[in-house]
Formats: sequence, C-alpha cells, structure tokens
Amino acid sequence: MWSQAMEVSLLTRNKQGFVDGTITHYTYGYKYADLWDRCNVIVKSWIMHNVSRDLLSGVLFCSNVCAIRADLRERFDKVNASRMYYLHREIFTLTQGMSIVSVYYSKLKDLWDEYDSIMPPPICCDKSKKFVDHQQY
Repeated sequence: MWSQAMEVSLLTRNKQGFVDGTITHYTYGYKYADLWDRCNVIVKSWIMHNVSRDLLSGVLFCSNVCAIRADLRERFDKVNASRMYYLHREIFTLTQGMSIVSVYYSKLKDLWDEYDSIMPPPICCDKSKKFVDHQQY
C-alpha cells in the first residue's frame, strides 16, 4: 500500500525517476548536478514528512532517495504470511450486519484488493489463465 501511494505521489510531480534509479546524479552530467541535488532533496523532504518518526533517522541519513526506497522496500515490502492469514480470515468472516450493501461491498473489495496485491500473479502463461479464472471465481 505504501509503495503504491508513494508511486502515485511521485508520478504526479514527475519525480519517479529519482526514486526508481532511472535518473541518477550522472544522468545529465556535471552541468545539471546542482539541479539533481535540489530535486533529490525535495523528494527526500516529501518522504521525511510522510513517514513515522521511528523511520525518520533511516531516511535522514540516506544520501539519495533511491537508497531510501530500497531501505523502505527491505523493511516493508515483504510477503508477510501473518498479514495474508489476517486478510484471508477477514474476507471469510466479514458480514454485512447493519451496514448498507455498498459499505459492506466496499470493505470486502478493499480486503480483496490488498490480498491480491500481496499475491502476485504467476508469470507462466498456462498458470496465468488458471490464476485469472480463480480470481474471477
């Protein structure tokens, strides 16, 4: 979830290349090094203002935002079996109760979407078809 939010935020500001490593300090040469440094610090500032205080020191001491993203991925972008279990349990135990149908469906769809984002689709063609059929079911 955090990765998607960061990507959307950076794409809207045309700064995704700084974080994914496609725009490096040497991409445009020495002539534009100061501009790169300024953009890097701006993106670093955005990240610093959007992480918890517990993570701030890891962000503050990284030299560039690409390293910050790698560090955040290392910490948080792992498939977590307990989170998958929690989502699976929530999906199967969710009931409409007193909620209106649209609220119930929205909660269920949010759980499905998060579960789907944790479980990447298979790469092989035969398995992909089965995976899509299973998702639709």
